[in-house]
Amino acid sequence: METEGIPRSFCRGIHVTYVIARSMVLYTPGRTSTHPEAPVESGIRLHFLGGGDEVGNVGCVLEDRTGTRILIDYGLAPTRPPRYPSECPPVDHAIITHSHIDHIGMAPWLVGHHGVTLHGSTLTSAVSEMMWRDTYKVSSIEGYPLPWDHRDLDGALDAWQIHEIGEWFEIGAWKFRFHRAGHIPGAVMVEIETPELRLLWGGDMDTRDSPNVLGAEPVNCDILCIESTYGGREHPNRAEEEARLVARVKEVVSRGGLALIPAFASGRCQDILRILHKAAPHLEVHFDGMGTRITQHWMDNPEHIREPEGLEQVWRWARRVRSKSDRKKALDADVIVTTSGMLDGGPAIWYLNRLRHDSANAVLLTGYQAEGSGGRSLLEKGSLPIFGNLTPIDLEIDQFQLSNHAGHSELFNFVRACEPRHVVFFHGDAEARAAIAAEFQQSPTPSLPVNGTPLELK
Repeated sequence: METEGIPRSFCRGIHVTYVIARSMVLYTPGRTSTHPEAPVESGIRLHFLGGGDEVGNVGCVLEDRTGTRILIDYGLAPTRPPRYPSECPPVDHAIITHSHIDHIGMAPWLVGHHGVTLHGSTLTSAVSEMMWRDTYKVSSIEGYPLPWDHRDLDGALDAWQIHEIGEWFEIGAWKFRFHRAGHIPGAVMVEIETPELRLLWGGDMDTRDSPNVLGAEPVNCDILCIESTYGGREHPNRAEEEARLVARVKEVVSRGGLALIPAFASGRCQDILRILHKAAPHLEVHFDGMGTRITQHWMDNPEHIREPEGLEQVWRWARRVRSKSDRKKALDADVIVTTSGMLDGGPAIWYLNRLRHDSANAVLLTGYQAEGSGGRSLLEKGSLPIFGNLTPIDLEIDQFQLSNHAGHSELFNFVRACEPRHVVFFHGDAEARAAIAAEFQQSPTPSLPVNGTPLELK
């Protein structure tokens, strides 16, 4: 997401224009909505504002003939420049499935312009302020457009209505209940009971257990809306991939090197620490970046954590970086786990700039590296931008598949277990969605939504 620091201007409720790297980005509240005005006659209508035929950038309006209308998620895709969903029509309630920025990033705009009540888990609510403030800070530094400001952020913090896993609540004529999604702690699937049918919004989910959260379990429904990020692709065996990571870390340390592990702040950092603590507690591991603050929220909400006492042990074991002097001391460690997971900024860049001169060191990537990211550049070109300069990195680079999204087999088995009449595959590229949809030609009926095109199911 690194761009030149071009000043940003805000204008609430009217035309807003941003210029980034010679391209014009328009966001016009009140004029960009693709949502249809015609009422729903029967069944339920899904209208994807974003995330329908793409990964991330999620926002979907659900409504039926009772006049009940809700929004599920409202994020942004942190590309260069960022992608935003279409403008949401007036809604009173939005359900936020989890705290990753591609699902929560535009929620302050909802509150600022529509006075929306945000519904989520205790942990999603707790982490939201940190995610929004970091998004605002990065947008200011990098000059990318952000259609909400501090006033909207403050309003969003007061807009949360919290629900426990398994607790029924009502909005309009519908009943709702959260289920564990298995993606990250606090992430939820949403069961919706309308007068005509039962819908399960799977969202970002995984049926496999990971170090910090148990996997999602199927829920019987009429309509299943589920991600397809890894449609057509299988994950390697989780235990074997974790063992491969530990073996690689030990190899680097044994030759006198330091293993730098860039990782996502909410989910991946904590998983890596749990893996290393269990398999190699003798290592000196330092923990830096926003993930340290997120972990504290996790420990304050232990009901969402798998074996929370294990996370507390990791918290005492890892050496947390709190200052510039701590950061310098970390250069003598065995392992540094830090943000950003895609090497687009954060402490990871500072460390990499200092570690790149010793070939005994290594960089171990543990997550997806998006096109245009520093991590993708490092994998493909052996170089990446460091403080504005394209810098060669003459170190060993390895990548490990520790995704917390369901793979093809997990998606297939989950759909079958839920026994829906319809299955909606979103949050995936064209190839991935086609691959998983091909598994279901007749029952359940597969749908591949397109952003801006209503989908009505009965």
